[in-house]
Amino acid sequence: MSAHQPTISIIIPVLNEEKYIKDVLFAISTNAGSDRIKEILVVDGGSTDNTVANAIKHGASVVKSKKGRAAQMNLGATKASGDILYFLHVDSLPPKDFDSAILNEIDQGFEVGCFQMRFNSNSRFLKFFSWCTRINHQICRGGDQSLFITNKLFHQLNGFNEKFVIYEDNEFIKRVYKIKTFKIISSAVTTSARRYEERGMVRLQWHFGMIHLKYHLGAKPTELHQYYLKYIAA
Repeated sequence: MSAHQPTISIIIPVLNEEKYIKDVLFAISTNAGSDRIKEILVVDGGSTDNTVANAIKHGASVVKSKKGRAAQMNLGATKASGDILYFLHVDSLPPKDFDSAILNEIDQGFEVGCFQMRFNSNSRFLKFFSWCTRINHQICRGGDQSLFITNKLFHQLNGFNEKFVIYEDNEFIKRVYKIKTFKIISSAVTTSARRYEERGMVRLQWHFGMIHLKYHLGAKPTELHQYYLKYIAA
C-alpha cells in the first residue's frame, strides 16, 4: 500500500480583478509541475465585474464570501480539502514548478513557508526590496510572497485574524514564527508593481514601513486600516 501523497489547495482572495484572475490562473496551469493540485478556490468578496465568470472559465471553483481578505482566506481554508493550503494574491504569479517546490519542502519536514518575490519592474529601488525577501526574518515577509502551510497547522493557529482589514498576512506570520521554522523557497513569485507605479515607489514604501512600525509599536487593527485609507488607498 503506497504512502499518502499530500495534495495542495490553492486559495486566491479576489475583489474586482477580472484581468488579474485570468493571468494568475494561466500562470498556475502553465507552471504546475505535479498532479497534486487538488483544487483552486477563488474566494470572491462581492465582485461586480467579470472576475467570477473569468475564474470559472479558467478552471477555478468560486466561493462567495463577505468582503475582507482575512475573512475570504479563512473561508477558503474551511472549504479546502487539500493537505496543504497555498494562499496566493491575485497579482502574484507563481514560478515554474511551484507546486513541486512546495511538496519538496513538506517532504523535508517544513510545515510553512513562502517564496522569494520579485516585481515585474526594472526599478533598482524595487529590486532592493525584492532582494530583502530572501532574508528569513518576519519583517521581510508579506502576503505578496504567497504562503504555503499545512491545513492542520493553519487551523491550529486559528487562521487569519479578521480584525485586521490590512496587515493580516504579517500578523499571521508573526504567530507562525513563534512556533515553527519558516522556510523560504529560493525561486520567486513575480508580483505586479502597479501600486508602486501609480502611487510613487518611495512614497508607497515609506507608508508600508510606517504601517510595520505602527504595528510593532502596538497600533490596533483599526488604526492601521485608517492609516492605510488615508495615505495608501486615497
